[in-house]
Amino acid sequence: MRQADRADEIAELALEHRDSGVVAFDIAGPEDGFPPSRMREAFARLRDASFPVTVHAGEAAGLDSIAEAVHVAGACRLGHGARLVDDVSADELGDRLGLLAHWVRDRRIALELCPSSNVQTGAAPSVAEHPATRLHRLGFAVTVNTDNRLQSGTSLSRELVLLVQEAGWTLADVEQVTTTAAAHAFIHHDERAALIDTVIRPAFAAVRGGRHRA
Repeated sequence: MRQADRADEIAELALEHRDSGVVAFDIAGPEDGFPPSRMREAFARLRDASFPVTVHAGEAAGLDSIAEAVHVAGACRLGHGARLVDDVSADELGDRLGLLAHWVRDRRIALELCPSSNVQTGAAPSVAEHPATRLHRLGFAVTVNTDNRLQSGTSLSRELVLLVQEAGWTLADVEQVTTTAAAHAFIHHDERAALIDTVIRPAFAAVRGGRHRA
């Protein structure tokens, strides 16, 4: 929790237990007022140890928070990241990405987007208007998440159904974000590839086959 000022201690604990189940380091809690730069030494220690990091950013605070998450903390994934749409403008030629949005998209930094939670916290007006859809269409590494299942009374399946029902997502969209999530899991590349090739893609192929038979 970023307000607790225990980042150095928790970073060392994470590294101490990296061979017994700890796969990454995360900061959560109140985003506004507690930027990653407050924990600069912990993130430098983790980076030097080649240990993955994910950072809660781009929900309660804006682009500056996201910039620190990727440039100071070295985040491989962004918890939320919804406010990246603030760095996307639109004109008669279409959508134009700013420098930070390009940086995040080009480097395939995964966005852990949470539609129901963001609606409840006011970060998005509705699931239909949630930035997940626009960011997904723009080619960002979008994943769908629950945030807090208990507080939001939700599940991953429910979040995906809501996006289908309210934002017009298709089965292909659901397959893509599921594959993206697996591709950004905190496991080794060969394990990710096996998960995608032997579990996820065959499961979606079976669903498509069943729909065609029906």
